[in-house]
Amino acid sequence: MFVLPFLLLFTFVFIIPLVYSMYISFFGHQLIGGTVFVGAKNYLELLRDPLLWQGIARVLIFTAIQVPLMLIISICLALAIDSKRLYGTNWCRISIFIPYAVPGVISTLMWGFILGTRYGLFKNFNEISHTDINPFSPSFIMISIGVMISWAAIGYNMLIFYSSLKAISPDLYEAAVIDGASYRQIDRYIKLPEIRGSLAITTIFSIIGSVQLFNEPQILSKMVGGTGITTSWTPNLYIYNLAFGDSSQGYAAAAALIMAIIVIVVTFTIQIRNMRKNVTAD
Repeated sequence: MFVLPFLLLFTFVFIIPLVYSMYISFFGHQLIGGTVFVGAKNYLELLRDPLLWQGIARVLIFTAIQVPLMLIISICLALAIDSKRLYGTNWCRISIFIPYAVPGVISTLMWGFILGTRYGLFKNFNEISHTDINPFSPSFIMISIGVMISWAAIGYNMLIFYSSLKAISPDLYEAAVIDGASYRQIDRYIKLPEIRGSLAITTIFSIIGSVQLFNEPQILSKMVGGTGITTSWTPNLYIYNLAFGDSSQGYAAAAALIMAIIVIVVTFTIQIRNMRKNVTAD
């Protein structure tokens, strides 16, 4: 009875939509005949759809670069704040976390104006240096989006790592100091091993967030010209345009389920590897 409210909400907002997506993924829309049952045709076509797989490849490259860099910065910030040698620790912790509270749409609009070449920083920079650098050009757009996402997510991940560090027993630090351990050795042999579980969680969350990349490219493609962002630039953009632009809800549902399977396989693999490392360490 205690979990019944959660189960009802979970069923209506997750289970039922998921089952319905599976159902409509076996249907297709035709100009003559309307919606008809097509079986596994949508899935077979997706396996040969170059637009979907190009978007997946682009997102995987983005994730492989952005997620490790973001997590490394978050770990370094958490270690710096936990060291108690940083001036204004409370202010630093709050100021680093505040960007996470900014909605993604507002954050993208803000960065669009800051990095823009019409009103932003690069307008004056290009005039002074006599260059023509555009952060939103096809060559730099992925880097710019990575900066936007990292700016918002670093504080969230930092707090997770910082919470794990605060859970470490002070006795370990005292014993290490008595044995003559330096600050660097304490970080390496005590703090970093203790945040291994948090690292697995933040990695999974970060991968899921990167694969779901949608707000930033969607807004920038309309806000800034010449970005090179197409309707299939990311899988989520492609699925969105299939469903609401081409009225191909069945094909879009099949693509969404394929993306879900890919994310589940990747996150499950990371979790299994983390569990094996924990068992080996124990």
